[in-house]
Order: sequence, then structure tokens, then C-alpha cells
Amino acid sequence: MFAVAPFIATAALAQTTEDATKFAATITAADLKEKLTIIASADMEGRETATPGQKKAAAFIEEQFKKLGLKPGNGNSYQQVYPVYQDELTDKKLSVNGKTFEWDKDYSISLQSVPNGAFSYSEVTFAGYGIVDSAGNINDYAGLDVTGKIVVVLDGAPDGYKSAAPAGGRRFNNPSSTFGKMAAARTKGAAGIVIISKDFPHKTATATQGNMYVNRPAAGSPSFLAATVSEEIGSALLGRTRTVPTASLKESPKGVFIAELKIAAEKVTHELQSSNVMGLMEGTDKKDEYVILTGHYDHLGKKGDVIWYGADDDGSGTTTVLEMAKAFAEAKKKGMGPRRNILFMTVSGEEKGLWGSQYYSEHPVYSLDKTTVDLNTDMVGRVDTERKTADSLNYVYVIGHDKLSSDLPVINEDVNKKYTQLVLDYKYDDPNDQNRIYFRSDHYNFARKGVPILFFYDGMLKADYHQPTDTVDKINFSLMEKRVRMIFYTAWVMANREKMLKRDIPLNVPNR
Repeated sequence: MFAVAPFIATAALAQTTEDATKFAATITAADLKEKLTIIASADMEGRETATPGQKKAAAFIEEQFKKLGLKPGNGNSYQQVYPVYQDELTDKKLSVNGKTFEWDKDYSISLQSVPNGAFSYSEVTFAGYGIVDSAGNINDYAGLDVTGKIVVVLDGAPDGYKSAAPAGGRRFNNPSSTFGKMAAARTKGAAGIVIISKDFPHKTATATQGNMYVNRPAAGSPSFLAATVSEEIGSALLGRTRTVPTASLKESPKGVFIAELKIAAEKVTHELQSSNVMGLMEGTDKKDEYVILTGHYDHLGKKGDVIWYGADDDGSGTTTVLEMAKAFAEAKKKGMGPRRNILFMTVSGEEKGLWGSQYYSEHPVYSLDKTTVDLNTDMVGRVDTERKTADSLNYVYVIGHDKLSSDLPVINEDVNKKYTQLVLDYKYDDPNDQNRIYFRSDHYNFARKGVPILFFYDGMLKADYHQPTDTVDKINFSLMEKRVRMIFYTAWVMANREKMLKRDIPLNVPNR
């Protein structure tokens, strides 16, 4: 594929690469299983960010780094702590035209957007389905001025509507989704949105604790009210004297309706904490340069008695980082430590939106200009159930090989050819691939800062992906061993070569 692919060798480098084989051999299926069985155990409770389970996992990883003799990666600490916020609704009320309605029977409120206090509106503006989609030639706000007003819209979409939003895009890319409707109302300057839904009364209780988030609004930032209400409330807001179904409400004319809407909310914001766990191995003669090896150790947590174990996602990547740290530590004991510093970093918050790696990229402990590469591992323990080729037990997907640095594939392909002979599949680097994997794991926060990256992945987007059934017994440890050794060899060369990786390919970032 790459015409210029000189063998990555001086005599000295060839010698150190040969030495790597004895240390790669310390990465074994048995050791991988032992560590992953702990990380993906019930005791870790699914490792959801900013929960006790995540903190247990962080403590375990820190203990492993200490045992290996790694230095604290963040000054005197093995953890880089960052704030996480969560809202709790402690009281709420909603009335229309003097009638008070019940939570979950008639309405629910978006915790993250609702402001504290009591609010009263004497009119609302009906905007149909609240869809603005230039590709679909729909603009439900045409002719309406909703600045500073409450907009009432119907849930869903008109018959025959199909969004042109790309698959795998962010949720608000679909104009008919709740997020798309909220985004449209905000863009039009509305003070809030009320969505009429058939889904009342709710069959399960709506949580009064909201989703976690990391970007706390500045004091005085304008709030945006978002509520979902029953057809009874919707009927009252749109001037009906009795409850009518959505099929009838959709015939209501767009425009202003006189109705007294009162909403009151008391909300507290809890400040939680999460962390990236970081162990540093000092280099020999290139102490101002860094290789970073990452994997995310968080997963989806537990709900009631159900645990999302996250063995492959990304217990496998976390275990990969620990096993490579062990191999490099063995090398250092034998006087063959890396020339560059290596930062072994397991991050949290990936499942929430790449929070931990984003925090590090905005608050780097070590210069990103002097970081030669980030090798990120997120899911390397399974076989892609959709892969129908003969090499299904001898492959790994490699993402990022044709971006940022022309050195990346030269090194990775060479060590793989020499030592592991895996099929390196570049399927997900196709710019037309709708899964957009390049943007969906922690390497991206390094790439957007200009740091060359490679991301190693097994392609498991079906079967047990993000299910409680992602468990240790599903892992193919012999294949995982081979993959982890290949990543180790790649890291070995990058940590020991004479020059940092070139940064000679601009990163073309399309609209996400």
C-alpha cells in the first residue's frame, strides 16, 4: 500500500527489536485472563464513570502500576482527577390553566436543562412536529417567531418522513429526534420546548437524578426548559376543552395559543469525581519525549441487579495496557528500558463521551508536542460476528494508519510481518464508512491535537456490544494474546527509534 516502506532498521535498532521477543513472550493468554477476570468482575459493578465501581477499578489499576515499579504519572499521584456533575430534581410541579398534573402520569422534565425556580407563561406557540430539515424540505418554524417563548411540538414525525442524517452520527443530527427538536428550538431562540407524547402514564419511573456531564454551565448562562407531556396536557395547551389524541392535535394550526402554563423545579447539582490512572516509565536518553499507551477502563455500570460487565469493552484494552506495562517493566529490569518515556494511561468517561481523554488533552501532564504517538486499544478480545472472511481468527482492525504520520503503517506493518502475521484490516479508515470509528474512542482526543495515533479494535459492533452479556467467557484469549503482542512490538519500536514520528499528513476532520 505504501510505496516508500524502508526496513525500519539500523543495526542497533534491529538488536533492540530482537530483544523485544523475550519480553513480548511475557504477554500470555493466562495472564490476560487473570487480570481481565478481575477488571470485568461483578465486584467492579460495571465500572460506570464517577461511581464506586469505577473507583474500585482505578484502585486496582494503580496497585498494578505500583507493583511494576512505574512512577506516578501525574506529579505525586497515579490519578488525574477531573470533575463530573449530576443534577438531582428534589421537587417539581406543573399546572395548566390552574389544574395541577402528576409527575410520570402526565409529564416529565429534562433534568439537565430545567432551571431552578418557578416560571409562568401566559401563552405558547405550536410548531407542529418541530422539525427543521433542509434536506427533507421541512421547516415547521416557517413564519413563526418563537424568540423567548415556549414552543409546543408533537413527538415523532409526519407520515412518510425520513431523516437524511447519516447513520452513526450524533443524536441531534436527526431532526425528528427529541435532541433534534430541542436543538431546532434553541436555534430559533425559544425559551423552552414542550413535547406532546403518547407515552403517558410512564410504565417505569423517570429518574430524578439526571445524566452525568462534565461541562458545567457558567453562572448566569441562559437556561432552556425541556418537558415531555401527556396528550391531556397537550390538549389543554392547544385550546382543547377535553383530551384529544395526537392524530387530532396534529391538525391544530401553527401559531400562538393562550394557556397558563406554570412549571416549578428545585434542582441541586452534585459535583462528583472521576479519574485517569497513569503510570510513567522513564526513558533513558530521550527523556523529553513520550509514547502514550491508552485504553478506557470505564463501562456502563449497573442498573438494579443487572451488571454491564464490559469484558471486551474495554476491559480488554485496560488489560492490554497492564500487560504491556509488565512487559516493558521486565525489559527495564534487564537493562533494556525504553529510550523514550512511556505513559501507561487508562482513562475513564469514554462511554460518556471521551471525557477522560478529552480532559487529558486539555490538561496534558506531558507536552503533546513531544508525544510521538498514542496507541489506543479499545476492544481486542472478541471476533467480529459480522466478519465472514477466512481470517476471522487472525486479524485486527487498525484505525488511523493513513492519517497524521506516514511512519505509522511502516512501523506497524513491519513488526506485524516480522513477528505476529495478523491481518491488519483498514476497513474502518475508509472515509465512507458510516460507523465513523476514528472519532469514537480516546485516540481521537490526541489526534485532534496533532499527535499521531493508531487504534486497535476487534470490530464487535453486534452480538454483546453494550450488553450485560459482554462477559469474560466470550473472550478469545489466544487471539487477544497475539493482538497485544503486536501492539507491544509496535510500541517498542516507537519508544526506541531515533526520531519521533513524522507529522506530515494533515488531519482532515469532516463535520461530525
